[in-house]
Amino acid sequence: MYLSAKGFLNAKTGIPKSRQAKAYRTVGEGSCSKTNVRAIYQDHVEAILTKAQLRKAVQEVATKGRKAQGERTRKAILEAAVHIASAEGLEGLTIGRLALELSMSKSGLFAHFGSKEDLQVATVEAARLIFINEVIKPAFATAQGLVRLWKLCDIWLGYVQSGVFRGGCFFAAAAAEFDSRPGPVRDRIAEIMKEWLSTLSTTIIEAQNAGQLSKDVDASQLAFEFNSLELGANWAFQLYGDLRAFTRAREAMRDRLNRYATAAGAPLLALAKPKRARV
Repeated sequence: MYLSAKGFLNAKTGIPKSRQAKAYRTVGEGSCSKTNVRAIYQDHVEAILTKAQLRKAVQEVATKGRKAQGERTRKAILEAAVHIASAEGLEGLTIGRLALELSMSKSGLFAHFGSKEDLQVATVEAARLIFINEVIKPAFATAQGLVRLWKLCDIWLGYVQSGVFRGGCFFAAAAAEFDSRPGPVRDRIAEIMKEWLSTLSTTIIEAQNAGQLSKDVDASQLAFEFNSLELGANWAFQLYGDLRAFTRAREAMRDRLNRYATAAGAPLLALAKPKRARV
């Protein structure tokens, strides 16, 4: 028996009972039977199409549900992966290690990542998105120029200090681990680190163009120095638990910015306060 928007159908003919009865009455009264048969057939086809459409809709909903569940599972896997990799290295990131961490089957993890290398690259991409959300977006919410440059550096230090990743700066650890290992993982890490240095350099140039920072400053050199101070603070904190390392890095950065700030930029820098880390 079919179920459609027109109601239950006759089990034998597949034709709505009400239409069937009307057709019999009309034929008995001498009207043109062909016209009524055509109407009956049309109702039957519509009912079958409706059932097929309902089946298709149910399948689409089920497919979307499975896809959404798969995306949630993949996200949970990568959230665990970035923390493991930051503390134990990307080489320590295996399907077995993740299965243990998440209490999942290895086969379930293999469904999302075909190989260890695929997992490592996906983990690097997930870490990049976290870095963008934690550092880049908040800094770029401020005005272009010297304040934004300071915020990029200050928030970066705060993000390491507050333990966004279990093992400190993900990219500092990943770069040290893969700097001499050619391949897709190293290439992607190198691209992201270059992205970060380019962001610093561009922000320095914007501050110069805004008349807030001396044009005598070599943007690439200053970006290199700031990145070195950030990595040094991360190293001291991870190896020695030295919280003063962040203060030292901030003071060194502020000293350089104060030295190169113009008359228009100095007051802006004075108003920019260091970020308090979440601890």
